[in-house]
Amino acid sequence: MGNQTTVTEFFLLGFSGLPELQILHFVVFFLIYSAALVGNFLLVLTVVQNQSLHSPMYFFLVNLSLSDVCLITATVPKSMAIAWTNSRLISFSGCVMQVFLVVTGAGAELTILTVMAYDRYVAICHPLQYTLIMNWNTCLQMAAASWISIIINAVFHTANTFRLPFCTSSIKQFFCDIPQLLTMSCTDAAANVVGLLVEAIVICSFCFFLILTSYGFIFFTVSKIQSVKARSKAFSTCTPHLTVFCLFLSTAIFSYMRPKSISSVAIDLLAAALYSVLPPLLNPMIYSLRNKEIQMAMQKMWKKLFEFCLIKFPMKRIQWIRI
Repeated sequence: MGNQTTVTEFFLLGFSGLPELQILHFVVFFLIYSAALVGNFLLVLTVVQNQSLHSPMYFFLVNLSLSDVCLITATVPKSMAIAWTNSRLISFSGCVMQVFLVVTGAGAELTILTVMAYDRYVAICHPLQYTLIMNWNTCLQMAAASWISIIINAVFHTANTFRLPFCTSSIKQFFCDIPQLLTMSCTDAAANVVGLLVEAIVICSFCFFLILTSYGFIFFTVSKIQSVKARSKAFSTCTPHLTVFCLFLSTAIFSYMRPKSISSVAIDLLAAALYSVLPPLLNPMIYSLRNKEIQMAMQKMWKKLFEFCLIKFPMKRIQWIRI
């Protein structure tokens, strides 16, 4: 403790020290980040522009897209900057912001997926009472409660982590992550580790139980539907949500709860990339490919845009046709 110094900046871990691989890292992450942003914002724009999608299910889907953008923006741009500039330095305040955004994005994704499962349960198991139970006031309150509780939780864990003194400034990860930061503390961080683990187990178990219970009732109700078409339609509204939830849960478990025997620097980097990059990238694709209403709404939106361009730039269209 006598040699303890105040850490004012940190050094993140790069994927490679070779210039060629750094360029490849930048290009891959740039393409992934661009695709994730375009996919999520296109999904939000589609829902906003189409009156037929102004329902609770798509309202929560917009919130899910916002949490995806928050999660991937917290990690990927800085990693791209490291690959481009070859500087692994991140300021203390930048590290604080990364931790806050990662916890907020991941927590919001989990809570919103839980709320979406409840929404599907009410829609399928209690269709006659759906508009009464899932009215707009209730939806707004549920979304606000999710975001506010997660932000408060993120502030608490961020403050509780950075109140600790750090003996080293090298983070063995490509972004500031609480488990990695706790291992760098000069003091005993066992209380932080236990608190973080207990909260993660309690919250994840609670959300998993609610989702599992909701889909248990859903499958029981759908199995009693005689019409094959109606049964298929009911399952089609649930399949994207279940796929997204399984993707998020599996990557999170692999990232934070895998055995130490299969842990290494390379695997840690891969696991963190899967957890923070893959769900935000694939979620809009899953919903777009598996949901016919979104597909139809996107087709209408692109058709209107195409018609607008034809009306707005008729001369250019004629010249292009002649060429």
